Formats: sequence, structure tokens, C-alpha cells
Amino acid sequence: MSVNKVILVGNVGKDPEVRHLEGGATVARFSLATNETYTDKSGKKVTQTEWHNIVVWRGLADIAEKYVKAGKLLYVEGRIRSSSYEDKDGNKRYTTEILCDNFRFLGPNTSQGEKAPTYTEEKNENAVASDNEIAPPQPDDDLPF
Repeated sequence: MSVNKVILVGNVGKDPEVRHLEGGATVARFSLATNETYTDKSGKKVTQTEWHNIVVWRGLADIAEKYVKAGKLLYVEGRIRSSSYEDKDGNKRYTTEILCDNFRFLGPNTSQGEKAPTYTEEKNENAVASDNEIAPPQPDDDLPF
């Protein structure tokens, strides 16, 4: 058994780039920044930022297109996918993405006492991606707990 699960809380780096594919599927991509602060040997506080490439499909992509904006604080759940490709000069490049299964807005934009909605990907086995995009594999949900 193996588990590929990622949970991130960070700020959206830029508004999503959205593509509507021929088969009717939508894909949105945006960056998410997470920060870690620590004290170095000299006692100085240092903040290190890690940038994550988030990919959202179908209905979640439609929601991201409307509501996800640069600077928003976001809770993201998903799984890691690494891939490689050749650039225009023939060099092999590698990329790591987070395939988002659900997200929730956090921070001061939610009304006091009001719980922020969570958006979850609806599984649609009949959705077809095209335009050189491959639909992400759907996880088996047969975990023993």
C-alpha cells in the first residue's frame, strides 16, 4: 500500500491560468507560496518561501477561475505528480505539480462565525481531456481507515 497525499496552506502567487479543453473539461493552474520561518545561528529570523504549482481540474477549475485570486490564503489538498518533458532546445526538463482534490479559502475574507466552503473535485469517469492534456488518474479510494 502507498499514500500520495499533500496538504498545503499558503498564499496564491498569481491568478489562475485557465484552459477550456475541447472535451468540455477545464484545467486551472496557479502557484501557491508556503513560508517557513526559523532563527539562524546568529539569531536572525529567516523566512524561506517554497513555491508549489497547483493544478485543478473540471468543476474545481471553474470555481478557481471565478474566486481564486493572487494573495488569497488557501488550504489545498491533493497529490504530487512529477513529470518530464523536452524543451524547444531539446533539453530534458522536470516539473512537480500538486493535483488538487479540494481547497478552502482561509483568512480574513470569510465572515466571522461563517465557515468557509470547501470545494471538492467531483469524480467524472466520462470526462475526456484533449489539446495534448491527459486527464489525471483518479485515486483508488479503498484505504483501510
